[in-house]
Amino acid sequence: MFKKIKNRSVVQTVVDSITKAIITGDLKPGDKIPTEMELAESFGVGRNSIREAIKILVYYGVLEIRRAEGTFVCDGFKNIMIDPMVYGVILHQARDYVNLMDLRQMMEAGAVRLAIAKYNEEDLEKLREKLEILGDEIRKGPENAENVFIADNVFHDTLSEMGHNPIVDRLSSIVREMTHKMRYQSVRNMLESGRGRELYEAHEKICRKICERDLNDLDTDIRRTYFRDEAGMDDDSQETE
Repeated sequence: MFKKIKNRSVVQTVVDSITKAIITGDLKPGDKIPTEMELAESFGVGRNSIREAIKILVYYGVLEIRRAEGTFVCDGFKNIMIDPMVYGVILHQARDYVNLMDLRQMMEAGAVRLAIAKYNEEDLEKLREKLEILGDEIRKGPENAENVFIADNVFHDTLSEMGHNPIVDRLSSIVREMTHKMRYQSVRNMLESGRGRELYEAHEKICRKICERDLNDLDTDIRRTYFRDEAGMDDDSQETE
């Protein structure tokens, strides 16, 4: 399963090799991995390097250490697995703006398509309820931007849940986390510029498309919910709701 290491960072190579073994199915969720000594012998490296690699994979949520039992491949997705990517994107938001918008549009369009294919009447009623709450918060005016943003997130969380796919649901949530700052700025600017009604109508249209199972011009309609800041921010490329 493992080969002796040459060149490169020893610890990173061990991390990559164990990860690859999981991806290829040589190691499966719940499997106990070899001991530090066995791994050190397989890779031809010192036990300290193995120990550091395991620490990294435990931090990422890929492995877990059970006292007196050993080290095991985690069984199930953990949010911490995605944290390093989220942090990296947040630190480079300005440069990654266009890429983030492409990713956001792709995820949101996919979530709506999945919702249209799978929703039931209870799901639809819940979405309408969240839309009504969003409208109520918008009508309270610009000083209520924080609550409008929360209601907006709840609306999108509910929409994503309508697809009944927990993986897509979690990925959609991660994309919203990545674009948190830009979306909040957009909501605030829409309210302060007196365009709260427009903000509401954009969400209402998406809700109506789901209700009618209407896929026509879906990508265009979703993109229209990304309002550019007309008040003038630091960068022309800044976004949206």
